[in-house]
Order: sequence, then C-alpha cells, then structure tokens
Amino acid sequence: MNLLEKTSSQKAIDLENEFGAHNYHPLPVVLERGEGVFVWDVEGKKYYDFLSAYSAVNQGHCHPKIINALTEQAKKLTLTSRAFHNDILGNYEKYICEYFNFDKVLPMNSGAEAVETAIKLCRKYAYEKLGIEENKAEIIVCENNFHGRTTTIISFSNDKDARKNFGPYTDGFIKIEYDNLGALEDVLKKNSNIAGFLVEPIQGEAGVYVPSEDYLSKAKDLCEKYNVLFIADEVQTGIARTGRLLATCGNCSCPNKDCSGVPDVKPDILILGKAVSGGVYPVSAVLACNEIMSVIKPGQHGSTFGGNPIACAVAIAALEVVKDEKLAENAERLGDLFREELSKFIETTNLIIGVRGKGLLNAILINDTEDSSTAWDICLKLRDNGLLAKPTHGNIIRFAPPLVITEEQIMDCISIIKNTINEFEI
Repeated sequence: MNLLEKTSSQKAIDLENEFGAHNYHPLPVVLERGEGVFVWDVEGKKYYDFLSAYSAVNQGHCHPKIINALTEQAKKLTLTSRAFHNDILGNYEKYICEYFNFDKVLPMNSGAEAVETAIKLCRKYAYEKLGIEENKAEIIVCENNFHGRTTTIISFSNDKDARKNFGPYTDGFIKIEYDNLGALEDVLKKNSNIAGFLVEPIQGEAGVYVPSEDYLSKAKDLCEKYNVLFIADEVQTGIARTGRLLATCGNCSCPNKDCSGVPDVKPDILILGKAVSGGVYPVSAVLACNEIMSVIKPGQHGSTFGGNPIACAVAIAALEVVKDEKLAENAERLGDLFREELSKFIETTNLIIGVRGKGLLNAILINDTEDSSTAWDICLKLRDNGLLAKPTHGNIIRFAPPLVITEEQIMDCISIIKNTINEFEI
C-alpha cells in the first residue's frame, strides 16, 4: 500500500477504527491541510477550526515562521538527548524564562508530563525546604479538574471514564470545590502536610468554567499565608488564549497591551504546553524560581526528548509570533465581541441557555441534559455548515478558534453558529 495515496474520509476513518486504539471519539471529519484559522478535509471542503487542537494552535495552522524554524533546525540537528549540551537549549531557556519572568525552566514534551513534573517538584521542595515528613506531603486539587490522564493524574480526577478500572490510584491529593476559597482555607488550616495547590485558572475541559474575579489572587494569598506552593496549570489557558499572556494575569498591569510582563498572580510553579509550540511540535515547560527548581538534581527527573533542538527552535518562534502579532490583544477584543453577540442571540432561542468564557476560550450551554446527544448533533450540523467544534460534558460546546482570527472571520463564524442553531430548532 502506498501510504501517500489519496484516501477518502470513510477509508481513513475505517483504517483508524481497525488499527488504532479506540481511546478517542472524534467528530467524523478527516482533515488533510490547515492554514491560519482554516482546515480542509480530504475531499477539499474548507472549515473554520473552532477547537485549535484544544488551544495548541493559537498561532494558527502551519504558521510560516514556526514551520520555518522547524525545518531549518531539522536540517541541522534534531536530537542529542540531555547526555550532551546542544547549541540552542540555553538560548531557549533564557528566552522563555525572561518571557514569563521566572528564574528557571524544566523542559518536557506533553502537558501531562509537565503536570507530573510539577507534582514531583512540589513534593521534593516540601520535603527538603518546608520540613514536611517524607511521603506525607499532600497537594490540594479542584473537583472537575483536567490535568491529563496519567495514572497519578487520574487518581485525583472526577472523570469516571478516565478512572474506571485503572486503579489502584496514587495517594496524596485532597479535592476541594473549584472557586471556593473557604474550602481551600479550611484544608490549609487543618492539615500541616499541604505542599501545594494545583489549579486551572479556567476549567476548560469541565466546560469553560471561569472563577470569580478575585479567586486566583486570594487563593495565592492563602498559599502564601500557609506557606504552600501555588501551582498554575496553564497548559490550555496560557499563551494568550484568554486575552492575556497568562490567565493568571487577571486585570493586567503590564505596560504593553500584549501582556508580556509580570503576571498579577504569579504562580510559584507555572505549567505550560500546547501553544508553546504553536501546535507544530510537542513542547511543554515547568517554570519556577531558583529556590524551588534547585531541589532537582541530576538523575532525578528528565526526558530523552525534553529540550531537544527542534523543540527549542520551534518554541522560540511560536512565542515570538504571540508577541509580534499581539495575539493576546486580539483574543481579548474578539472574545468580548463573540460573547456579546452570542449573549444577544441567546435571547431569541430556547436551545442555548448560557455563554461563558474569557478571551477566545468560550462555551455555550445547550438546554438539554448531559446524557443527551443534542450538543453532538449541533456540532455535526456546524461541521456541515463549515465550522468545527466539539462538545464537552455532554451538553456544552467549546469554541476556541486560533488567535489569528480576524473580526470579519469571527463575525462570519457567529453567523454560522446562529444559523445552525436556528436550523436545528426547525
């Protein structure tokens, strides 16, 4: 079989079903090409991408600057492992640390790997710097979180599908209600073994739940009061997605509108992934100050591919695009427009009962139960009408286009969404 042979959508789907593990339930569309905010299927139909690979493609599909960085570096050196130095890793580490105002970075590949890294770092710091007895450290997490699907991470997940028949689970985590400062302080008061608080600034996978305006800043204050680490998982919300360079920026006080300065709520440990590479290559990162990062010594953590030359070159280019093209500013402006227009539309329909989000990470709540197929069926109609999105938690549809989208394009997409909902109600 010629692997480059042109295939039909159905044939591609059949091949995946026959030879691939069934650990995903994709929308039935087979994509072949992408550019900017658009993707094309194998039959040549064009779509707006309103998922952005779960916010990995913030800079748009196949951004020429990022692709050029990939190809140029691939011609010279792809991988050395960390057994040797390479000529770009140090430059990347300096660049990303200065970009986000941290002392040190530990480079990894996937978001879940970065979360695991942050957990290890937090625990080791607790034993060596905070005086917690070894193997007693606990980390506070939030209900309905999504931090990945490794064995450790699903141990503190509420997702039944992610947990069922994968035990035994990892101990050392305490779950509290999201956006509940009282619950956080209650645990901090009663338990002297708390090492850290791991939180998503916005719970994306749970349905784009945006917390109270002062939640993050007050949670950070509580962490400082009780001497525990504040760990922000910005794998999905980071890199300009929410209208700020980081969602933890809150009401940004940066001197520039692109929000490239110091966050208002600075995490003790920052977890990044996805759009660090613009969706071109697996790159994730854990950033912290010297005191925290110094507890990791040679042989205690690592990755063969973490910090490889291609990843470093791609990440530098991807982060430059965010700053140069003012993607945070664009996300803020067009996100406000998107929610304003859909909020007005909600008044004319019974099918949508809410819209929420920040920047260009948004969701609509469908007026049906979580176990219904309504949101899925709407996404199928959106696909037919030229826009790709996916449901989450049954009756919620997440909308997260690439941040390079223009006002004209987002108004076109709003029309598609409105027309689809109207069509669905007929």
